[in-house]
Amino acid sequence: MFDIQEELKKVPDNPGVYQMKNELGEIIYVGKAKNLKKRVKQYFQSKNHIPKIQAMIKNIAEFEYVITDNEVEALILEANFIKKYSPKYNTILRDDKQYPYIKISVQEKYPRIYKVREVKKDGAKYFGPYPSAYAVNEFIDIIGNLYKLRKCSLKLDGTKKVQRPCLNYHINRCTAPCMGNVDYKVYREDVNKAISFLSGGEEELIKSLKEKMKLSSENLDFESAAKYRDQIRSLELISEKQKIVSTNTAIDQDVIGSAIGVEEACIQIFFIRNGKMIGNEHYLLTNIENETREEIISSFLSQFYTGTVYVPKEIYIETDIEDRELFEKLLSEKRGNKVSVKVPAKGDKSMLIKMIKKNALEILEKGSQRIKRNMDESLEALNELKDLLNLDEVPMRIEAYDISNIQGVESVGSMVVFERGVPSKSNYRRFRIKTVNGPNDYKSMEEVLERRINRGLDQGDLKGFNKMPDLILMDGGKGQTNIAEEVIYNFGLNIPVCGMIKDDKHTTRGLIYQNKEIEFKKTDKVYRLIYRIQEEAHRFAIEYHRNLRDKTLFKSELDNIENIGEKRKISLLKEFGSVENIKNAGLEELSGADGMNIKAAESVYNYFRNKIKNNTSQ
Repeated sequence: MFDIQEELKKVPDNPGVYQMKNELGEIIYVGKAKNLKKRVKQYFQSKNHIPKIQAMIKNIAEFEYVITDNEVEALILEANFIKKYSPKYNTILRDDKQYPYIKISVQEKYPRIYKVREVKKDGAKYFGPYPSAYAVNEFIDIIGNLYKLRKCSLKLDGTKKVQRPCLNYHINRCTAPCMGNVDYKVYREDVNKAISFLSGGEEELIKSLKEKMKLSSENLDFESAAKYRDQIRSLELISEKQKIVSTNTAIDQDVIGSAIGVEEACIQIFFIRNGKMIGNEHYLLTNIENETREEIISSFLSQFYTGTVYVPKEIYIETDIEDRELFEKLLSEKRGNKVSVKVPAKGDKSMLIKMIKKNALEILEKGSQRIKRNMDESLEALNELKDLLNLDEVPMRIEAYDISNIQGVESVGSMVVFERGVPSKSNYRRFRIKTVNGPNDYKSMEEVLERRINRGLDQGDLKGFNKMPDLILMDGGKGQTNIAEEVIYNFGLNIPVCGMIKDDKHTTRGLIYQNKEIEFKKTDKVYRLIYRIQEEAHRFAIEYHRNLRDKTLFKSELDNIENIGEKRKISLLKEFGSVENIKNAGLEELSGADGMNIKAAESVYNYFRNKIKNNTSQ
């Protein structure tokens, strides 16, 4: 048994992070402390706690702590634990956004312009973040088309040339450096112009283009003048969409305002880059009962900025917070130079914060009703599901599994998680099948479930697998359900399993539970919940194997063989199940495969026979 009073004597005076747990071992609260001993003791010695903390203390069965070297490390670790475990009594930032950036790969000989969601130290130029992916795409299209910068991912070093350019060249959106059609210096000049514009130099750029337009017109080169005119219009269009809100164009800033309701708070940020507001975004925080505005803003800063890849030079907030200097130190370390967290008392930033707060209040009022409606409906659906399946408790955590493959090969599995009827995307997991050759959904599902449960039973695992589901849903019928039930039984667990079945139109029809079919009406709340879960599981699996294909992970030795293209490669793998089986196949077997002819079969046969011969002779 865990003796709290005895364990309190062992807590050190070091900085660190503590975790409060209930009798089931679930983490219900996470906090940081400059002095662990003093902070943890306060929970059990003081009686002057807010109601939420009083309720939390009643549920503490044990606690753990992690010692850190300093308060900054404790702040980071606290934020990571809150995101990972979503403890019941912590204020939670509900956000999974990863903002897009515009990247110009200046480290390449012929740089390209494209959208990314991660900033790397690779020598490239990054601009952003932009709250809107649509805005990024628009910028890339306009700027890329103005200067004809390439968007392809070819590795161009100037020594190799492709046989023919892509479509962008033919529609006059690229100068085809891949074919050597453009002078290196001219291309670099256009790259520098794009960088200048994105860095806030659009006025100088527009002025320069106007001079060129005027000169072309005076020389009666009306075609060039028209080209410059169109470029000027495009640049002015972008400039008009960005409102100037700061006279200091050299400093990137985030300005933050809040609105606090009864059960949730809305935080809104205006993103200012190069003196212009490039966009805004709002965030919702839950579990805020009895929290002060200062505590809510502090929770937001720690969870948001420890997770974002970009930190601006200045952050403006509406009220001072206890750990402001600590945040400045943390964010300065992350950015690589000094970051200031400021509270404006007057002036432009103070007025801007007042406007942001009004926007946040409006969002909160509109959104709270919709969110509450959705949450209530989800809980009603979960209660309906409990009654339909005759479960002992409402299934608050549901895990759904799906298997997908690339045209019969390269199988992948997905696990999506719904908590309280809402997607918990931070707990989603993907599995690349390791032990199964060929398209075998049953064996693939068996591998996925065994790996998931093994990770969950490993007490040292901190990757989101430690919470076991209240219900498992399989994307399939009796076969998949029976496989899952067998795996669960072999581990000695008692987790109900259902199969999600579809009708002839591949739309969710109902569930299979204990070998019986349960059909729903499409008007039922539980139907809508199951439909969302099934679609999400399938989407997540499809997205994964598309990424595998797009990242060219789907490669094999067959790519080296003459007369074997993508279609024949997939056909052979589908027919024989693996490259090893293809290697051992006879000429007649190979020529009989779908899509193959004798010439292609001879290419494959001779390739592997020559390779075996060469290896033997060495």
